[in-house]
Amino acid sequence: MAGRRGIHLSLGLVLLLAWGPSPLSAAEIGDAEKGAAIWDECSGCHEIGPGAKNAIGPKLNGIFGRKAASLEEFRYSRSLERAGRDGLIWTLETLDAYIDNPRTFASGTRMSYPGLKDAGKRADLLAFLRDFSDRPRDIPEAEPTARRSVPELPPDVLALKGDPEFGEYLASECQTCHQASGADAGIPSITLWPEEDFVLAMHAYKQKLRPHPVMQMMAGRLTEEEIAALAAYFATLEE
Repeated sequence: MAGRRGIHLSLGLVLLLAWGPSPLSAAEIGDAEKGAAIWDECSGCHEIGPGAKNAIGPKLNGIFGRKAASLEEFRYSRSLERAGRDGLIWTLETLDAYIDNPRTFASGTRMSYPGLKDAGKRADLLAFLRDFSDRPRDIPEAEPTARRSVPELPPDVLALKGDPEFGEYLASECQTCHQASGADAGIPSITLWPEEDFVLAMHAYKQKLRPHPVMQMMAGRLTEEEIAALAAYFATLEE
């Protein structure tokens, strides 16, 4: 394990986003008719199509190409508002990652949907949603500048068992912004985060897959063992 060296961590104003699957290709866009059936799972909270209004969730007309949390008449979670300010645009790639696991993608999202793990069904649902965007046939299957969004980690890194006591030592400055109680006072809680989600999020910053420059710098200072230790500490921290 790395030595217990002093390290300054400031996780303020951060979304711990572990981005999801690789970008979809044209062949993987899916079947919109099949997606219409899957849409039934979404229709309890969202509306789409002519006359759609905001409900429990925002209306999803024109979702492709839209900046996250940009409908002025809807009250979004702080997590998605910050993602929008950081430049998150809803594309096939980002929507696929969000639908796969909303709470991993945006830690403080209010969306209660647990996620759709079947990649084929996600592709069908995205094909359905795309039909309600402007000029759907002109929407690219992935942006020309699309980058890998999931950190590439060897199995042994994900298998590391962090030391919660060492994580507590490292986390002192984290908790100047992230409250140990789990309360969300403008900054998302990271208390009781699953360890793997935490590790993926931090390595996404470390590999510069997430655009937040401060988090890239802070994560870049951490060793694999230190990230694992922080993950272990916050995963077991009692609210």
